[in-house]
Formats: sequence, structure tokens, C-alpha cells
Amino acid sequence: MNQTPAIRHALNTKREDDFAQWYQEVISEAEMAEESGVRGCMVIKPWGYGIWERIQRLMDDRIKAAGVQNCYFPLFIPLSYFAKEAEHVEGFAKEMAVVTHHRLVGDGKGGLTPDPEAKLEEPLIVRPTSETVIGAAMARWVQSWRDLPLLTNQWANVVRWEMRTRMFLRTSEFLWQEGHTAHADRDDAMVETLRALEMYRDFAETELAMPVIAGEKPENERFPGAVATYSIEAMMQDGKALQAGTSHYLGTGFAQAAGIQYQDKEGAQQYCHTTSWGTSTRMIGGLIMTHGDDDGLRVPPMVAPHQIVVLPMLRDGPEDEALLAYCAELTKALSGLKAFGEPVRVLLDKRPGKATQKRWAWVKKGVPLVLEIGGRDATGGQVSMLRRDKLWNAAAKANFVSLAKDEFTGRAVSELEDIQSSLFAEAKSKRDARIERVDSFDALSTFFSEDKRYPGWAEVVWSRPTGDELDAVIQKLKALKLTIRNTPMDGPQVSGQCIFTDRPAVERIYVARAY
Repeated sequence: MNQTPAIRHALNTKREDDFAQWYQEVISEAEMAEESGVRGCMVIKPWGYGIWERIQRLMDDRIKAAGVQNCYFPLFIPLSYFAKEAEHVEGFAKEMAVVTHHRLVGDGKGGLTPDPEAKLEEPLIVRPTSETVIGAAMARWVQSWRDLPLLTNQWANVVRWEMRTRMFLRTSEFLWQEGHTAHADRDDAMVETLRALEMYRDFAETELAMPVIAGEKPENERFPGAVATYSIEAMMQDGKALQAGTSHYLGTGFAQAAGIQYQDKEGAQQYCHTTSWGTSTRMIGGLIMTHGDDDGLRVPPMVAPHQIVVLPMLRDGPEDEALLAYCAELTKALSGLKAFGEPVRVLLDKRPGKATQKRWAWVKKGVPLVLEIGGRDATGGQVSMLRRDKLWNAAAKANFVSLAKDEFTGRAVSELEDIQSSLFAEAKSKRDARIERVDSFDALSTFFSEDKRYPGWAEVVWSRPTGDELDAVIQKLKALKLTIRNTPMDGPQVSGQCIFTDRPAVERIYVARAY
């Protein structure tokens, strides 16, 4: 009796067994990042950084298309800049890294210590975010209504001294972009705030194939000092929520603290309305936990450093010359194609080593298409194609498809496009199946009960309480390790009673455990 070969996976840990360990193993086996020797900081390796470069490049194109110009501001910010904005400082104070000296001297014991004679006149904060330093620049740059709107962005690193760290998700130092804009009035600033939110939503779903819900954060989750905060929220495969991007309407509070004023058309002085918005390398963490499987990473073609890897099965013999020539010709033909408006990114992997080991390495890295080509393939004008979005069965060599070289070249672009869309459809289907509407707090507690390992999200209606009433809600949720994610922008009209206050509901919210 024939038996179906058991599926052998590339990773030692399965998602369903230990999701946190699986996540760390994906990063390691895909050679994305490693520990740096500094607590909470990571070395981003070429494959991980290649994905970030793709995100950066594609996002930067969107930012510039909106008329925003890139700048760069200092890593060090004087403490006095933060002192002007007490509410903002309070939100970041526990995470700030402080520079107090500018020189080291020998300690007499063979080590080094800060030189007491080199103490700075004013402590410098290592940039946790740049509202204060950019606000000081805007106060110089904006004088008249003619200078508005002022639209700036910077790509930079920031430092927030995290107590509990996890690669790409929560690190003491991370890479990001931060947009900062100044406007004549609230309406114009809100247009920019929501434009940035929509940019993030569309980027996450189009380029990262990661379905998200865009909406407004509750009062307690606002950026320190902001009037309103908006976010995109993605569901990871363990059911937790990941905040993948934020956009903030800051009102005039930051402008008043920094003195960002302009003379209006009537000659009167007015304070600007400002915004800030940002995404970071956290998006890579979201990509891993949205698309990864028990064989490692699966990278959507739009952000894959290599979309196709051509893998010749070399034997260290004279026949290799013809095989490599065949593979080089194929690589050249594929490189001349365009997918998603750009030349197809193809790598011919000529490294020495067993083809099976190299195949496993590319499977774990999540390259969208792997072409395994042996001597017989070259002689017969064939290729053997593996789509990484499909279930990979090493024992049965399942999902390798043999095609004529010209046939594959003709359909390579459509294969990449189909992988991009299929990853999104798969992720969206998984997410939607794990969002449940509940109509009471007891039902909410049951939904997130301990026997449900990866429960998903709950959708509830509430009365949008504020102040002490909101604090009471937050404490009830905190006891269940839950947070309110956001109120969806396209939410329908609601009815019924708030599950927290029993007052008439005014909007729908999502509640989840979160990273």
C-alpha cells in the first residue's frame, strides 16, 4: 500500500507549537539579522536589509509623489528642546538615551571612564523622534502664508531604550522614515494626516501583501501631545495585532512650543497646524509574521531583493560549462523582462556547494521563484520551477513544475504577479476568519479565554468614553491583556449598547492582544 511521504520542513519549530521561537528561527535561518553585542540592537544582514531597501525605495517614491521633500536632522537633540513640550517629553522620558560627556579618559585600572572635565554644558538626547528639533527648524523656515504648507520627511535611525526587545518588532535602535509637515489651518493639516494614513494602508496591502485596517486610535493610545492619532493595524498569524504605521494630527501645540508662526494674508500672526507620520523596520517583522510558514520566510515579489533565483545543479565536471552557459542565457532573458513596472530581479547562484543545500537556503529566505536546472534540463531546453507561496514538500519534491525555457520566460511575470496577489488573498482570508463580533464583555472574555492559544480579534461597539470612564475600560481590558487597536475609517453605522458602559454605541472598534 502506497503511503504519502511525510512533509519535511526546513525549520525545527512549527508556528503552532511556539510562535515566538518560530519567529526568531525564521530570522536566523533566513539570514535576516543577528544580535549585535549591544542590548536591544541588531545587525541587519544583507537579505534583511535588502528587503528594507525595497521598502524604503518604494515608500520614498510615494512620499515624493505627494510633494514631500527629504531632509536630514541631527541625531543629537538638546534637552532644552524637549523641555518646551512637557506632554511630549513625558511620553518618551523613560526611553531616552542621554549623552552627558564628550571625552573618555583612563580610569587608572586599564579601562576608560567619562572625563569629569568634559561634561557637556547641556545634555543631549539621542533622537527618539524629531518633532522638537524639526519644530525648531520650521520656526526658522516659516514666516509667511506663502511658505505653507511645508512638507518634509527624513529617513533616519532613532533610539528608544526598550526594556523588552525583539528583532524588527521592538528594538532599542531602529530605522524609519518620519514625515513632518506644517499647515495654515486644521483642515489642510487633516488632509495631510489622512493622506499619509492612506499611503501606509495602500503600501502595506499592495507592496507588502499585508492586509491592514486603517483607523483612529483611542484617546489613551494617542502619540504624546497629539490631538488625534491614526494607525494601520495588521493581524499576525498568532492572532495578535501589529501597529505597522501611524499618522498624527498635532494641532497647534507643538507649533506654540517651538514658535512656528506665519503672517496670514491680513497681516496677523498665526500658529501653524502640524502633523507627523512614520513607518519603520517593524514592517519587516509584520511581513515575517504575516507570510512566513514552517519552511521560513515568504517574501512578496514587490519587495524581494531577488524575485527569481536560477540554481544550476553543478557537479564539478566538464559538463558544468554548458549548464552555466544555459543558465546565464536564461538569466539574461529574464532580466530583460519587467514586473510591477521594474526590471525583474534575477540572481544566478553559481556558488560551489550541493544544489539541495542551496535550494533549502533560498526556500528559507523566501525567494518567490526558484529555478532548479540540471544537465538534462539544459540539454532539453527545460526549467524546473518552484513557487515559494505553495506548500513545499521536500520528501515528495512536490510543486516543482517542469516547463520549456521559452514557456517559463513567457509566463515569469504573470507568475510573480500571481504570487503577489495570492499571498495577499491568503493573508486576508486568514485574518477575516479570525475576527469575531461580540456583544457583551462576558463574550469578549470568553473569546480571549486561556484555552484559545491564537484567538484573533474581537469587533465590538462602544460609546467612545473619555477621561476616567475610559481609564476604567482600559483597566478592564488590561486584566485580559487586551488593548483597543483602532476605530476603522470605513466603519458602518452602529446600533446597540456599548459593551463597557451600557450607553448607546457610537462606533465600532477592534480589540486584540498586540505586539
